[in-house]
Amino acid sequence: MRIGIVTATYLPSRNGVATSTALFVQGLRERGHEVRVFAPRHPQASGDAEPGVYRLNASFAGAQALGAPADYPVMLAPGPLLSARLPLRGVDVWHTMHPFLAGQLALRWGRLSHAPVVYTAHTQYDEYIHYAPLPSKVSRAMIHPHVSALARRMDAVLAPGRAMVDMLRRYGYGGEIELLPNPVKLASFLGVSGDAFRAEFGIPQDAPLVVYLGRLAPEKNLDTMLAAFAQARTRRPELRMLVVGDGPGREDAEAGAPEGVTFTGAVPYVRVPEALAAADAFLTASTSEVLPMSMIEALAAGAPLVAAHSPAALDLIAEGHNGTVREPTPEALATGLLQVLAPATLPRMQHEARESARQYDLPVRAQALEEVYERVIAARRGKGAPSRFFRSASR
Repeated sequence: MRIGIVTATYLPSRNGVATSTALFVQGLRERGHEVRVFAPRHPQASGDAEPGVYRLNASFAGAQALGAPADYPVMLAPGPLLSARLPLRGVDVWHTMHPFLAGQLALRWGRLSHAPVVYTAHTQYDEYIHYAPLPSKVSRAMIHPHVSALARRMDAVLAPGRAMVDMLRRYGYGGEIELLPNPVKLASFLGVSGDAFRAEFGIPQDAPLVVYLGRLAPEKNLDTMLAAFAQARTRRPELRMLVVGDGPGREDAEAGAPEGVTFTGAVPYVRVPEALAAADAFLTASTSEVLPMSMIEALAAGAPLVAAHSPAALDLIAEGHNGTVREPTPEALATGLLQVLAPATLPRMQHEARESARQYDLPVRAQALEEVYERVIAARRGKGAPSRFFRSASR
């Protein structure tokens, strides 16, 4: 089939939505489908870097004014000249990852090609309202009804985890939602060693190592995470921690970091497997995650999760098997971390972490998404109207 994906963020931008979208594109193409990606321009992306990717005008200044990451441009509406050059016709199904301009474009282009439109809700917008240049109450009053109204116009609404189902309900959307978790390319993690990564940052090979990988921002509760590590280290002084990533919260976090913590800065995505393979456990205190790629990737690398209580943590963690879910306090997380790292426990949990990641393997998730597309296409052709019934269950 011919698939059109409209996304407000795509490679080489580095964030969970961009990464999961690119993986799905790869998986769908490997299954023989033609995928056309419509994404904002990026200064590091050459015009022919990836066949089938069509770049729309974007503003980096606007992104920074809204508090977006430095490499997260704000997509601008394409004018008639650019639109006329885009391959918008002959698409069998459209898919958007965003409820704002990208979602509106997907709906418009779906009407043009008489094709159904699918929406995946990826972001808990209430957790990011503090970045907006408007009062929180005003932002919520604008965002909630907009997202709900857009979801009602879709032929299918998907969510990578229960956090997004809960968000859509809070926003007022009462329709059906299908759980479709993000993918991970397990082949990238097989046989990968973290020894070189440890050596690069001065971590002894025999030291128990905790890793956090992700954006460094206030909503990640970095202070709580670092305080939890500090408490755990009072009982196991040999513990070390690597904080992998960058963001607006890095300077404050680094200034207040306890002994034993090293900040690596951002690393290229190709090095994520070795960064996570270096870890004995993955620690996060964030309660705002949807179904973060970094946590799925940590499981794939064999690093059990120690996570603050959140819908995402409950989605991913089988308590006592591939990790533990704790209250978002330093004391609770430190206790959980020490239990996971216990020599009698750790090898079993590392094995179970790898096993639990199999359900997120790219071929499995790409096939599940393909089946969603087939259903909405069949419903559109068979009934002349969008299908509104989808099971709210994980596949």
